[in-house]
Amino acid sequence: MSDQQNTLTVTKAGLFVRIAALLYDALLVLGIWFVIGVVFVIANGGEAAHSHNPFLPSALFIATLWFNMHFWRRGGQTLGMRAWRLRLLNENKGPLTMTQCMLRFIVAIGSLGLFGIGYLWMYIDKNGLTWHDKYSETRVIREPKQAK
Repeated sequence: MSDQQNTLTVTKAGLFVRIAALLYDALLVLGIWFVIGVVFVIANGGEAAHSHNPFLPSALFIATLWFNMHFWRRGGQTLGMRAWRLRLLNENKGPLTMTQCMLRFIVAIGSLGLFGIGYLWMYIDKNGLTWHDKYSETRVIREPKQAK
């Protein structure tokens, strides 16, 4: 192999691939939610939850948080991120901490919930970071295609 082939170029992850990975992961999380919903229906005698019961929404939130934290801490990639060759990196060099993952998850909800402004911020930020990148001190990169 030549030196040029050994050099891998890493680029910033653009908005399109981030949203595509998010949608991919959303389908996987939806499957987890379905299983949790079935468990709640069985446990509640045919109803998912009684009105004003916080257990089902809490279980769905915790499952979604766990899904993201599990994959981010084990290699920096959810399954959707892997499909789009994205990787989450710690700006402080080293493995991602649980605090970073939780902060990223919570701020990402706000980034998306406020009409996507937190995601669009990457076009204003000089380093191309979203709100959740900045507050969790992380960065999402796009890995190059592997040579065959």
